[in-house]
Amino acid sequence: MSSWTAADLPSFAGRRVIVTGANSGLGLITARELARAGASVVLAVRNTDKGHDAAATMTGDVEVRRLDLADLASVRTFAGQTDTVDVLVNNAGIMAVPYAQTADGFESQIGTNHLGHFALTNLLLPKITDRVVTVSSVMHLLGVISLKDLNWRSRPYSAWLAYGQSKLANLLFTSELQRKLAAAGSPVRAVAAHPGYSATNLQGQTGNPTGDRFWKAANRVATDADFGARQTLYAVAADVPGDSFIGPRFGMRGPTGLSPRSPLARNTRTAAALWALSAQLTGTEFQI
Repeated sequence: MSSWTAADLPSFAGRRVIVTGANSGLGLITARELARAGASVVLAVRNTDKGHDAAATMTGDVEVRRLDLADLASVRTFAGQTDTVDVLVNNAGIMAVPYAQTADGFESQIGTNHLGHFALTNLLLPKITDRVVTVSSVMHLLGVISLKDLNWRSRPYSAWLAYGQSKLANLLFTSELQRKLAAAGSPVRAVAAHPGYSATNLQGQTGNPTGDRFWKAANRVATDADFGARQTLYAVAADVPGDSFIGPRFGMRGPTGLSPRSPLARNTRTAAALWALSAQLTGTEFQI
């Protein structure tokens, strides 16, 4: 554990980083700090107008490109137009939203938070030189992977349980990706991070007025987005082993370092089965 902050970022001069969902919240700060450290940063965003507004607040080499993780056609287009990249930061996400489907018919949270990033990573993997960092959450503790009903077609929909499943999927994806990378002899690392509980634009978007008021009130005692992004930045920059899970020492707060994960997040059989299902659903597969 350490008192590491974004001020401790080493130089990223000559390195290229893609940050999904970089127009606001943790993604904006992650992109801003990496650009400040000299990286060439791609803001991969669904709304390019908001992306350009975010880019205007940053210094350094920043590019805005459209990426809609809820549409596999958009993911394929983005990946096909991308050259070599050193670090991919799978940051974008939605939280506890009402039931909806992506363009490909996936439940929106598993589709955006996991399947979109799964496809993006696989399509970009031959072009990645250093690491893949995926942002999960302490709310993975709520998660249970239903391999028979990943997209909530048979079960009664629960916004929070669906969110927990998607964040658990992020961790299982990271573990199985690291296993595959190691087996292939690749130097690329897969790392996960979580922000603790930071006040961002994710909260207050549940579609439930009572729930939205609760989260807006809770944000008054949350850490700020700079603290949350610090965990991602450490995962991007520090020399940590593959399959590390980075976060605050005390779950929500504390120095940055290795963070515990649930027993379900350590289940290698579920990780392998989820990978196989995700590959089938997205039509993408591991390739080096």
